[in-house]
Amino acid sequence: MILLQTKINSLIGDLYLVASEKGLKGVYWQKQPYQFHDYKNEKINYILSQTEKQLSEYFSGHRREFNLDLDIVGTPFQKKVWNQLLKIPYGTTFSYLEISKQIDNEKAFRAVGNANGKNPFSIIIPCHRVIASDGSLGGYAGGVDRKIKLLNLEKNRACL
Repeated sequence: MILLQTKINSLIGDLYLVASEKGLKGVYWQKQPYQFHDYKNEKINYILSQTEKQLSEYFSGHRREFNLDLDIVGTPFQKKVWNQLLKIPYGTTFSYLEISKQIDNEKAFRAVGNANGKNPFSIIIPCHRVIASDGSLGGYAGGVDRKIKLLNLEKNRACL
């Protein structure tokens, strides 16, 4: 399988976009452990150009959800969690416990957190919108500072 990678600049740091011929494989922050370091080909295909366009629209406040073909690889549980994350409205947050209840597995809130942490589609599948039940932010692959910036970006534009 041929994978293509490109780097884009965003308001909150560089992002690496990785795509196969089937769809987007991931959106990764610099130094994120899941990043495809071995793929240096920066040839842009339609999937990468659409991802870059839609992310630019998101950061400028003109896009609240994404319409991209995703080439998702994960366990059935991870895919179930990631699908549920797509239902979190722009500008809002849900707790790991709330997500576990929504997927009919209330006791799996730690596993939800684990699946959330393995989400390869930063921003696209909005894992940054998931927080702890006590209101604390929890973790984020891009770092808590970026999570705060993403949540503030959405909060400030949600009422527009």
